[in-house]
Amino acid sequence: MPDLSSSKFFTESVTVTSTSADGSADVVYTVPDNFSSIIRYLLLSNGTNSTKKAYVQFYHSDDNSYHYLAKGVAMDGHSLLSLSSFGSLNLHEGDKLLAYIEAGMDLDVTISVEEYYDPNR
Repeated sequence: MPDLSSSKFFTESVTVTSTSADGSADVVYTVPDNFSSIIRYLLLSNGTNSTKKAYVQFYHSDDNSYHYLAKGVAMDGHSLLSLSSFGSLNLHEGDKLLAYIEAGMDLDVTISVEEYYDPNR
């Protein structure tokens, strides 16, 4: 049973440079051992002057598979895109959030995460 009394909240940002999917994509976040996590907020920020495509993937460690949350989303120059409208995203030990870009894009990904101790997962 997860221990919700010891939740930890944090926000972090990653500048994405990878232009390849799956194992070659930049890791934005990895759920630590013995924890489960809830991604509460996910923001993409395009710092380039032109429209470029962004990609966000979820890696599911239970079956070693990659799934798209955003696949080739065209973002106008100097724009923001919140992917939080889907609600929260629940991840477990070893799961990852990854991102990659179209060449020439300047993308920052910001997430807010709640982690809680889950030793029996």
